[in-house]
Amino acid sequence: MKFIQYESLGSTNVEADKLYDAGESVPFWVRAETQTDGRGRRGRDWVSPVGNFYGTAVYGFDGAPQDTAKLSFVAAISVANALSAYSLTCTPSLKWPNDVLLNGRKVAGLLLEAKPGRVLIGIGVNLVSHPPGGNIPATHLLEHMSPEALNTEEPEFTGAESFLAMLSQRFDEAFRKHLAYGFSATRADWTALASGIPGPVTVRLPDESFTGTAQGLLENGALRVALQDGTVRDVHAGDVFFGS
Repeated sequence: MKFIQYESLGSTNVEADKLYDAGESVPFWVRAETQTDGRGRRGRDWVSPVGNFYGTAVYGFDGAPQDTAKLSFVAAISVANALSAYSLTCTPSLKWPNDVLLNGRKVAGLLLEAKPGRVLIGIGVNLVSHPPGGNIPATHLLEHMSPEALNTEEPEFTGAESFLAMLSQRFDEAFRKHLAYGFSATRADWTALASGIPGPVTVRLPDESFTGTAQGLLENGALRVALQDGTVRDVHAGDVFFGS
């Protein structure tokens, strides 16, 4: 696996796309120590101070849009598994559709972009710091690492570059499993890490909000929600908040 690393970039996704157009062979990763124009889902800004992880994986992929969207679950599983390599005081969990949580707080964000012949998987992980605010309270890795794992002559955490090595391996494994066995296998892996399913949920869409019980992840990636009146809603996009 090839890693291309920079001190600073506007966006790792943008740089990765330029490198692909210039002839870089897939798969490869682009990582930056900091970003000046990081982006999250729905055009939201992604604050990028030095010390955290900002990277983009570029893989050959030519699936339909709905197939590309399912790769966000692959990426979320990969981040959770990479975090699990450290001695943590809690277990990483996943929140639909692709948020990665530590003790119920957001530690990572994902941004997928499909282009002809490839997919770009942008991943940001709070390793040493996190921003205030947001729809979900944020956190960072070091807040949840066992003190014994940090205060040794050979600490487990050595920075974003070593995190890339672990994450890239976990992603490659999950991506190849997804291609070999389909979304059913990915869905099973995601569900095993999912937080709040089954359980109460509030869904906020641009033009409405509703509450119900999250029942599970469907084969198309939607979240099935049962309402109190007995109807069922399949949520394909929106902000969801689990718990009463």
